[in-house]
Amino acid sequence: MANVNTRYLIVGGGMTADAAIRGIREHDVDGKIVLVSQENVPPYDRPPLSKALWTKKKKVEQIWRGTDKFNVDFHLGREILSLDPVKKFCVDNQGAEYHYDRLLLATGGMPIRLAEETGKVIYYRTFADYERLRALANEGKTFAVIGGGYIGSEIAAALNMQGNKVTMVFPEDGIIARLVPAEMSLQINELYESKGVVVHPGQLVSSVEAHDGRMNIQTNRGLTLDVDVVVAGLGIRPNTRLAETAGLKVDNGIVVDKSLRTSAADIYAAGDVIRFFNPALNRAIRTEHEENANLSGKLAGAAMTGQSVQYTHLPFAYSDLFELGFEMIGVIDPRLPRIGDWQDPYRTGVVYYFDGGRVVGVLLVNMWGRIDQARALIESADQPSAKDIKGFIT
Repeated sequence: MANVNTRYLIVGGGMTADAAIRGIREHDVDGKIVLVSQENVPPYDRPPLSKALWTKKKKVEQIWRGTDKFNVDFHLGREILSLDPVKKFCVDNQGAEYHYDRLLLATGGMPIRLAEETGKVIYYRTFADYERLRALANEGKTFAVIGGGYIGSEIAAALNMQGNKVTMVFPEDGIIARLVPAEMSLQINELYESKGVVVHPGQLVSSVEAHDGRMNIQTNRGLTLDVDVVVAGLGIRPNTRLAETAGLKVDNGIVVDKSLRTSAADIYAAGDVIRFFNPALNRAIRTEHEENANLSGKLAGAAMTGQSVQYTHLPFAYSDLFELGFEMIGVIDPRLPRIGDWQDPYRTGVVYYFDGGRVVGVLLVNMWGRIDQARALIESADQPSAKDIKGFIT
């Protein structure tokens, strides 16, 4: 059984891990860094997997983050199975022990899986998933995409733009219905259908089975689909297993303070997996998007070197669905009171989401370069009233 001793141990190999390494190296150029990742490749940009790699705006060789230039020992294709926060060591699935001075948990999220599934469903998340799906997309197969949220909607659009026959199945009435107003979600259904995507809203998948090289989908309302490939984009759950078994505080994510410290000494966490207090929203949040991964990761790395940091930033997210481009910040929930300010209804404009009389979220539709203005609005102690909000962001 191998023993590894390191000043900085990073568990996870995504964008957060890379950002943390950069944060460390800004303050400690020599301290040993060891990265342990379940993936067999070094850190890469994740958003292009469902966006730019399909639209040819990026090539595969452009997604790699160049983490190797920071003098890092990579232990790829390995999973950390246990963590002892008192004796400060971890053990991986090959029996290796990692003794650390400072530890970062950048374990991200795990795709939500179907309850009844005997087929070979692609739960889209990693570069390996992209390689597999991209190869299939070039073979003229038929595809079913389960889920109408971020990943499902982006993958369905990507496959369609490659000339494939695509069917979407999801339980909500419309695509990205958990983010946008209901009437807009229904119009997005129509947009997808106009592109040739077959849309089946209001359908909860009850089973997926493989038969003779094909995939059979059954829903709770009696819909049957027979396709070559099934892709599931059902969201993720924070990967907190290691933190939980080590006794760290967990509540829909690993709970961290403003310095990104966990409840255990010398253990930090960042990225999709953390739950942190955001002062602008006056609540604890967990967010699964690129800006959060990059900024929280970098600050956590700095904190591990002894720097004083405070993570109070309100991160934003973005998505592209055919010719619709979205940027979102704050609490985006169509169940909240909201006001739409449209230049072109549901195609260009702003939606403001309110809670307790305050703007807590802003959705920008084909309105670029305004996310800082939206953030400043949410953070402001002196916001316009609901009756005066139209025209605030133009």
